[in-house]
Amino acid sequence: MDEVTRRQVSDAQLASVLHNLDPDRDRPADVIVAEHLSVGFAGQSVLRDVSVALPRGTVTAIIGPTGSGKSTFLRTLNRMNDRVRGFERQGDVHLDGESIWSPGQDLLAVRRRVGMLFQRPNPFPMSIRDNVVAGVRAHGIARGKQLDVVAEMRLREVGLWDAVKDRLHGSPYRLSGGQQQLLCLARALAVGPEVLLLDEPTSALDPLSTEAVESLFRTLTPALTLLVVTHNLGQARRLSDATMLFYDGQLAEHGSTAQVFEQPRDARTARYVQGLVG
Repeated sequence: MDEVTRRQVSDAQLASVLHNLDPDRDRPADVIVAEHLSVGFAGQSVLRDVSVALPRGTVTAIIGPTGSGKSTFLRTLNRMNDRVRGFERQGDVHLDGESIWSPGQDLLAVRRRVGMLFQRPNPFPMSIRDNVVAGVRAHGIARGKQLDVVAEMRLREVGLWDAVKDRLHGSPYRLSGGQQQLLCLARALAVGPEVLLLDEPTSALDPLSTEAVESLFRTLTPALTLLVVTHNLGQARRLSDATMLFYDGQLAEHGSTAQVFEQPRDARTARYVQGLVG
């Protein structure tokens, strides 16, 4: 089979795999809306009365001092805090207009639609190929040879295919830190999320790997909506359309990135972006 024919077959398989990943439906302009969201653990308040709407297809940076509630907010958006001991919540989060805690809401479906990439790479103890398709297999999105098509497509998408195509059945732990993070990104993308939550995704990477990952993030919109927690103010300015600043569990400011950094409305924001607090 020549290369053209092989690619036509792969494209046909891929169309079948992706048929249900991007349903043709009318969706609200704001993909995520938090309404008076308060979160705590065992009586200790972490977030207080956060209300914010996040437009579809944009990149939002989340900045603020350590302990201000940034990661707690991020992890609440796909219900990763639900099983943390003592978790308490008031208010709501809507995904495409529906509460993520509504009685009929499927937790696995929420996490398929709202994916997450963590601070440090966390490949599963399985082959490189099986890492990419782990979620696809679990959700029943594809099977058999289709899994190979998905693995190749997503590894190509994150720029990792040429480096791993000859060792797909090898261990991911032999990859560099940057490559492992790209592998985890390929795994997150494989299930077709609408939103990707990024919790300091480049903090453990060297500058060159950081540049490569940031470049990749910029290609993911407007197909996806990205929320990026970062302590790197330069990264926030480079990557994001909008910026949220958390301070002591409150959303102190939310606006365009240019406005937040150049004309902050809150004195706490001004001090933070000027490097006077951290």
